[in-house]
Amino acid sequence: IAAGEVVERPASVVKELVENSLDARASRVEVALMRGGKGGIRVSDDGIGMGREDALLSLDRHATSKISSSSDLSDIRTFGFRGEALPSIAAVSRLNLDTREADQGVGTRVVVNGGLIGTIEDSPRQRGTTVEVRNLFFNAPARAKFLKPVSVEARTVSDALTGLALANPRVSFMLTSGDRRLLDLPAVDDAAARVSQVWGPEQGGALILVSTEDTGLELKGLIQRPDAAKPGLGRRYLFVNGRPFKAQKLVQAAERGYRTTIPQGARPWMFFYLQVAPGVVDVNVHPTKAEVRFSEASHIEDLFESAVRSALADQMSSATLDRELAAPRLLVHESGEQFKVR
Repeated sequence: IAAGEVVERPASVVKELVENSLDARASRVEVALMRGGKGGIRVSDDGIGMGREDALLSLDRHATSKISSSSDLSDIRTFGFRGEALPSIAAVSRLNLDTREADQGVGTRVVVNGGLIGTIEDSPRQRGTTVEVRNLFFNAPARAKFLKPVSVEARTVSDALTGLALANPRVSFMLTSGDRRLLDLPAVDDAAARVSQVWGPEQGGALILVSTEDTGLELKGLIQRPDAAKPGLGRRYLFVNGRPFKAQKLVQAAERGYRTTIPQGARPWMFFYLQVAPGVVDVNVHPTKAEVRFSEASHIEDLFESAVRSALADQMSSATLDRELAAPRLLVHESGEQFKVR
């Protein structure tokens, strides 16, 4: 397992905590930043919460409730499984963990200072979990000095949360920084609606549906119409079994699917959702799980390319038919008079 320091900046803290919320089956996640996260971070959810014993265990390094045997490592179905995130965050901050299970009459609050557990007390709260992180890197000044300005750190958090929101459209997300609301994304039915929420209906309306299946593989997605693709920053998001990841080879394969339909230098937007059997993908190859390894990598690249090509062909055929139906037709009346109709 590739394991390592998971806390690099506020965005990595938010990513780990929000993934915990999603693993806890939350339907609503709220993130609040103070000074872009350098002053404080609060992540609240309405998930299943934890009892006192689990709350304390969650702060122990390499303790996890998400796998129970080594064989589970080849069948990962959750974001977290290494038991690293919460203790790593607690080690370099002042952290409050406030949580309650639905069947418990009262919740639990645990106060941690630089990795050392202090206060443990009852908490009168609703079901779910709230984690507050203050004074990030207060005991690691060498790391603190590498943090970027407040606006940059806040934007990086927003980007990370946007990726998780795209992967989970049926979950509500909110992000605030001080008194500014950076993201407000109520739950929606599908990825297309989420894209429209984040970037506006004009961008959402310029997308084409991609859908294909192969043995043990299902690829769905949204790609930008060729006429809407522009040079510059193209939004590219990849998800495997709901997990965001990066894979330049898959992006390049999708671009090959466009072939000559886009101008040179254009970077079409892409949102791909790949479902595979857990044994086909290895999510243990990178400390932050940003990269994955597939057992059938070349086959999956071919799937991306052919899926894009097929979606574009269908769209072009449909557009041609629409033009033909919209074109004026010359009809001749029995009297011999000619006239155009649409």
